[in-house]
Amino acid sequence: MNDLADREWRLIRDEPREGAVQMSLEEIAAQTALEDDLRTVRVYSWEPSTLSLGYRQDADTVDWAYCEHEGIDVTRRQTGGGGIYHDRYADISYTIVAPAEEVPGDLMDCYELFCEPVLEGLREMGVDADFAAVEQASIYQPSCYLRDINPAHDVVAPASADAEAKKISGNAQYRQRDVVIQHGSISYDLEPERHVGVFETDLEPETFTDRVTSVREQAGIGREQAVETLATALGEWCDADESTWRETELEAARNLADRKFGADAWVRNREVLEADGE
Repeated sequence: MNDLADREWRLIRDEPREGAVQMSLEEIAAQTALEDDLRTVRVYSWEPSTLSLGYRQDADTVDWAYCEHEGIDVTRRQTGGGGIYHDRYADISYTIVAPAEEVPGDLMDCYELFCEPVLEGLREMGVDADFAAVEQASIYQPSCYLRDINPAHDVVAPASADAEAKKISGNAQYRQRDVVIQHGSISYDLEPERHVGVFETDLEPETFTDRVTSVREQAGIGREQAVETLATALGEWCDADESTWRETELEAARNLADRKFGADAWVRNREVLEADGE
């Protein structure tokens, strides 16, 4: 635990939800942190599988016909970087939400703090994981997992392999209404055909497997055990109480999903629809 454990935190082991709602819940959690002095850590998955675009990513990089054919949703994150294909089974995601005044103001210092439970969770799973020791050049910019590997925020395994280590987790952070929100994606398993198929490119699936590894490949444990291990690490990191979303939060998230994260205007052009009555 750390100094943050002196505050009030909740751990939410979230159920699978569509991508637009998952993104909306982060903003709702930010409101709760400010208005109710309640911070959030959670683990979650995506149903259906979803491609989340980076904030400034060009929508033309998406193979929309492929996504529609495969039943893959598309949303857009508040954070930058390339798109991430979040498979319903192969991806494990997490969120940490806390007031900005309580965490380091320096972005890299805050990354290091918030990634502590992620790295601990991976190690408890039996994965030799750490921040990348060396940079690796970009392969395909529109894909988060195929961009350059940056020691500042990319987690690789096995860490002892140095330049031969492969990416296993990507993490990103943004600040909104004086709250810091960090979310990340951990590869439990690999779905290389879909990871490259969602993009308008002719990359071979092997391009993905040459750069990315997974918990299953590194440790061989079951997905349920991996999720439980990550959730435990997050909860112990801040001494969080087990909890669930309030009905008012879920309703607010669904409304926000309708006018923002699930709206074509946002996904294609970063335009937010006005709320009713505004």
